[in-house]
Amino acid sequence: MLQCWMLSFISNRILWNKEHIHTKMLEGKGMVKETDMPLKMQIQAMASASKALDLYDVHDCISIAAHIKKEFDKVYGLGWQCVVGFNFGCFFTHSPGTFIYFALETLNFLIYKGTSSDLSSLSVT
Repeated sequence: MLQCWMLSFISNRILWNKEHIHTKMLEGKGMVKETDMPLKMQIQAMASASKALDLYDVHDCISIAAHIKKEFDKVYGLGWQCVVGFNFGCFFTHSPGTFIYFALETLNFLIYKGTSSDLSSLSVT
């Protein structure tokens, strides 16, 4: 059993609660697997992903990722990266407070803001 953050989409509103989640994810709910983002930004990430899934086919991961990246660049400034897929591995550095990895429906989402190579301020995930 993993302790995760669950964000539920109900009638275009996002409700937030913390609970224990078993390995099965319920449809219509997103499961945050790891994050250091403020809650408001996490909610924005989930809402942006949900909107992208409404606009694009679930198999069009590039368009979904591009939509989320462009929205985050517009709202939070340039430099955001987004990876969307059914199964992927990664290793990256990010600015503190800008990382989220979550599942929504059948896809996994990784959103983070890149950082310079100044080793004193890096967060490695």
